[in-house]
Amino acid sequence: MRDHAQSEHFACRPHRAPPPPTGSKVVWGENDSPVQPVGGPSIRAADRVADLVRKGDIRVSEQNFDIVVLGGGSGGYAAALRAVQLGSSVALIEKDKLGGTCLHRGCIPTKALLHAAEIADGAKESEKFGVKASFEGIDMPAVNAYRDGVVSSKWKGLQGLVKARGITVVEGEGRLTSPTTVQVGDQTITGKNVVLATGSYSRTLPGLEIGGRVITSETALQLEWVPRRVAVLGGGVIGVEFASVWRSFGADVTIIEALPHLVPNEEESVSKQLERAFRKRGIDYKLGTRFQGVTQDDSGVVVTLEDGSTVEADLLLVAVGRGPATHNLGYEEVGIEMDRGFVLTNDRLETSVPGVYAVGDIVPGLQLAHRGFQQGIFVAEELAGQNPIVVDDVNIPKVTYSDPEVASVGYTEAKAKEQFGDDKVSSYEYNLGGNGKSHILGTSGSIKVVRVEDGPVVGVHMIGARVGELIGEAQLAVNWEAYPEDVAPLLHAHPTQNEALGEAFLKLAGKPLHAM
Repeated sequence: MRDHAQSEHFACRPHRAPPPPTGSKVVWGENDSPVQPVGGPSIRAADRVADLVRKGDIRVSEQNFDIVVLGGGSGGYAAALRAVQLGSSVALIEKDKLGGTCLHRGCIPTKALLHAAEIADGAKESEKFGVKASFEGIDMPAVNAYRDGVVSSKWKGLQGLVKARGITVVEGEGRLTSPTTVQVGDQTITGKNVVLATGSYSRTLPGLEIGGRVITSETALQLEWVPRRVAVLGGGVIGVEFASVWRSFGADVTIIEALPHLVPNEEESVSKQLERAFRKRGIDYKLGTRFQGVTQDDSGVVVTLEDGSTVEADLLLVAVGRGPATHNLGYEEVGIEMDRGFVLTNDRLETSVPGVYAVGDIVPGLQLAHRGFQQGIFVAEELAGQNPIVVDDVNIPKVTYSDPEVASVGYTEAKAKEQFGDDKVSSYEYNLGGNGKSHILGTSGSIKVVRVEDGPVVGVHMIGARVGELIGEAQLAVNWEAYPEDVAPLLHAHPTQNEALGEAFLKLAGKPLHAM
């Protein structure tokens, strides 16, 4: 393995009662006694307290913390958890539920649906494995109950963790009012540093109004029925995942993508394999054709494309990406430099206003929950003086949980050649047809490893059932700048899909075993 560098307290009245714990809030009544202590990790009566403050019935102490985090999603709560580990007092402000989009409207609920879809496909295909089973259909209320149970369990666990760590959760919509203060209703929350982590929302196209039968992923998650026909506008991660679910549930699906390929940011050979797999599953798609308009009535939608063709469906899912949730939160007024709603930062995630940092989907780049986690941890460690390493977006692992799955980290072969030169890059693509466990699972696909000649692995690109579980080893190889020769002597358990990744490393190291 090779080394490498990558880059006041509370201002309350003189004590009439024991002092509150750091980060707590005390409300003092006219008899100078604390009529509503709200200690520990949450403030749950903000509206009632604010009303009493306005009437002059009570006075509220200032709330001062080392760090104030605005937004309790992946990036925000990760920053808060790591910061308290490092000795800081933290206020975590959230207007909805801790966990944000990922836990409640994104990663977790969609993957629960995808697992239900996998079970449905297994029932349909059980006979070829010698198992007698029947598929009687999809009970969407029951599927949704399963999904909600998963989300609720994770949410309760997160709440318990935040409480156990002593983080003060402030419930309400926050607005940045200075480089050190966030206003939440009538409360002013002050911090030596502020971390902005307000997340993202589902975007649409100019002139395309969301409503009725034109929906976003949030509405799609709440459907109590399986549509007969669905049009999906956008062939990126969100679009292909919902297309995969609905097809498994029995819907006819058509994906509309303006770029030449599905999942267009992936290795081209992987995109082409996904297209073939989707075609085999009966998922239709129209590539390289732009959306022009949509009409809807009580029976469905008609989507018109710029080439004059139309797609008729029960619903149109708009999955054209996510925008930064920064509007009317006071960022620009405080002087933070923005670009089309995104918060601009330096490589240490500090904004143009000293002491104010930003993490997650509001920072230009990949919009992934685990990027938010990493950035939240990074900022907490940066503020603690630990000088954490920077992980560039290209080296952050990505997974699309469709059937088949797509997983990647690092440069595509084309991007590697742009970066290092055409004659300085080599690659090998190992077909999963030669892998025993993949054959058992009944999946096809491949694993492609890209390296610099006489240098490190700079990219790994995979497609096939469950390949998302292989991305851990792949991202270690890329981020630790491992040479194939470093990995080749290491064992991959048999029979596993990990062996396919090992075979690709062996080939590039010049000593193939099951590869030609």
